[in-house]
Amino acid sequence: MIVRFMPYVETGEFANVGVVMISPRDRYFGFKLETRRYARLTSFFKDLEGRLYRSAIYAVKQELERVHALLKDTGFDQRYKHNDETFAKQLFTELTRPRETMLRFSEPRVVLAEEPVKKLDELFGYYVEHSFATKQYRETVLESQLRRLLYQEKLGERFTPEKLGDDEYHVSFPFVEKQQTEVMCAIKPLNLGQQDSSHIVEHGGKWQFRINELKRRHRLPRRVLFAVEGPDDDSQRGEAYHHAVALLQQTGVSVLPMANKDAVLEFAKAE
Repeated sequence: MIVRFMPYVETGEFANVGVVMISPRDRYFGFKLETRRYARLTSFFKDLEGRLYRSAIYAVKQELERVHALLKDTGFDQRYKHNDETFAKQLFTELTRPRETMLRFSEPRVVLAEEPVKKLDELFGYYVEHSFATKQYRETVLESQLRRLLYQEKLGERFTPEKLGDDEYHVSFPFVEKQQTEVMCAIKPLNLGQQDSSHIVEHGGKWQFRINELKRRHRLPRRVLFAVEGPDDDSQRGEAYHHAVALLQQTGVSVLPMANKDAVLEFAKAE
């Protein structure tokens, strides 16, 4: 069962924020909720205050903990020889019934798992943390977003994918503006929001090297922009993001948040 955050019933939009699992026969009940990294929610749902989400998610957490305690009292903690599976199923059905609240439950789903705890982490990673969204996948999404934005502003035809460099060394950029044979500018959406802080720094460092190498070969355009997306928290990943941005800025290129669409468009429009 997936926990969904739906603050605006009128639009029907929701975000996955947790997973709940139960196996009455195996006496297992577990859940995992997003209680820390919720900036993406306040960014997605406009005018939403973070305190509203915190209040809602902790209320659900307390309810799930209460249910877990009831299940333990009826045999889930292995104290008793017999376990009341019927009661467990009824309790779970009552817990997840449709409600008119900001946090709701999806329809029940069945999953095979030899190790429920491990499976819970895996499902949480997939449905909530988007573990499938690799660095390459996310940057493809960012490129699609930027391409759509450029075409909306009648700028799309000015930019094409190009390889910058020479026969020995070259780098691909998804958005390059040329006038005849002269390269005027290049834009690269960059994902710096990886789960591992080391990967954030390494990815920034890789592009720092590429820019410096193009510069050394006199193949770097005068105007280069990295439109970056970072983590949605201020933890160690946030520090790594700022360090990666600094590495890029040391090369002399421009770095802007991808979310700052007006500034990104201003760069694209400039001659």
